[in-house]
Parts: sequence; structure tokens; C-alpha cells
Amino acid sequence: MAFKTILSVIGAEQTDDDIKHAADLCATCGAHLSVLIVAASLPGAADQFGMVPDLWVQTRREYEEKLNERNTSTEALLSAREISGDVISAYEESASISGTVGLRGRYADLTVVGPDMMSGGEHKSEVIEGALFSSGKPVLLVPAGKKVTLTPSRVMVAWDTGLEAARAVREALDMLVAADAVDLVMVDPEEGAAFGQGDEPGADAATFLARHGVKVNVVRLPLSGRTASEVLCRHAVDMAAELIVMGGYGHARLRQLIFGGVTRSMLSKAPVPVLMAR
Repeated sequence: MAFKTILSVIGAEQTDDDIKHAADLCATCGAHLSVLIVAASLPGAADQFGMVPDLWVQTRREYEEKLNERNTSTEALLSAREISGDVISAYEESASISGTVGLRGRYADLTVVGPDMMSGGEHKSEVIEGALFSSGKPVLLVPAGKKVTLTPSRVMVAWDTGLEAARAVREALDMLVAADAVDLVMVDPEEGAAFGQGDEPGADAATFLARHGVKVNVVRLPLSGRTASEVLCRHAVDMAAELIVMGGYGHARLRQLIFGGVTRSMLSKAPVPVLMAR
């Protein structure tokens, strides 16, 4: 699909690096950049009589002023880049941040989580959770030190016949069609209709992609004592992929189990940017 609106989410204390990455992406495709600056508000401080201390009120007011200043500086940055953009901020309890990110993501075609946030930025887990589970849109995760492009020449698709993987493929279809090479990778796939496969695992998915003009190659890899994420990451490096496309798995209501094993590993170990959908 064409990306006309891209959302970039940053923490209030982060640098401008993630915004600049997102602005560069928007410049390449003529997209509008929406920036969401998130910050966790102070916990409630009312005393036994329901009175709020003056220090709490003052501290909150000062932080809100800092957020306003950050909004203004970010607007100036976007103006200097000569791209269409808007900036809003959310100052709320930590538990509400993921919901706000998800809501804003519904009004964009893609949410980008940049390298600064991915390398341990403030509210990283809430941002990814909201974008992946609550927006209904794809998320582009950019590891620290990696270049990102919306026109990758070599792409690896992590395929397992699941709904999430199918959704990711659909969201990335325009990029797959334009790519010079696409590897459809399966790790120890099971044969047979019971596993969503025919006698040749990956053949149906490859046929679907080929009909769209994708230059697709089916790759079936063994675990050989490794984890699935290790196998996928290794192949992405071997094929010089510029992007990994995969489904995001997890449990949106169980914080301790928020991401499935492969998803969690790819969030921390992916060697290249990952386009993820659910």
C-alpha cells in the first residue's frame, strides 16, 4: 500500500534522531509525518483530605511547559525539512500510553519506531505494544545503527501460514513487488492441509506473490538446534536483506506475555529493520 501518513513516536526526553529518520522516509515518498511525543505523568498525590500538594502541581506544570517547548522545537524541525507534518504530545499515566499510541496509529498508514526508541528509549514497550496490538496498522521497527528504506531491494518474509504473517505480507505487498529479490522463509515447516500447507510448504504463498509480480524464492530451513529467531536472523544476514517482513504474535492483555517468543527475540536481535503486522 502507499504510505501517505507516517507516525513517529518518541519519548519526551529522547533526541530528535528518530524524528529525523522518519522525516527522511516521508521525504522519499511524499508522506505526511505525524509526531507523537509521549511522557508519563506524575502519579496522583492527594493527601488523606483530598488536597494536592503545591509542589506536585508546580512540578506537573513545569513538565507540561517543557512538553510544549518540545512540541514547538519539533514543529520547527519539520518546517526546516520542508515536509508536511503535525506534532502532538500526550502527558498521561504510563498505563495509558499504549492506548494513545494505538489510537494515533489508526490515523496513519505506518508507525515507525526508530533506533533511539528501539535501543532502550523511554516507554519502548508501551509504544510497541500500542502500535502493534491497538492500531490495526503495520509497524516498522528500526534497530540501532541500521539504515531504513521504504524501497528495499532485498526482502526476507518470515512465513508460517498464520493470519499475522498473511497480514504482514499484504501490508508490505507494494514493497515486495518493487524488490529485486524476496525470500519466503519457513523454519521446519510441517507438510499437509492440517498445517495450512500442501505437499510443498510455501508453494501456495509463493504462487500468490508471483501473480502480483513478486520475484519470490521459497526457502525452507531446519532449526538444527537453534531457535527460530536465530535461523531467521542468520538468513536475513546471508541474503543481505534490507527488510524483514513478519507477523507479530503476542497477548495484548497479558503484560508478562505481551510478545510471543519469536516476536520478542526479533524485537531485540533483528539485524535489519522489521515490518511487523498483526
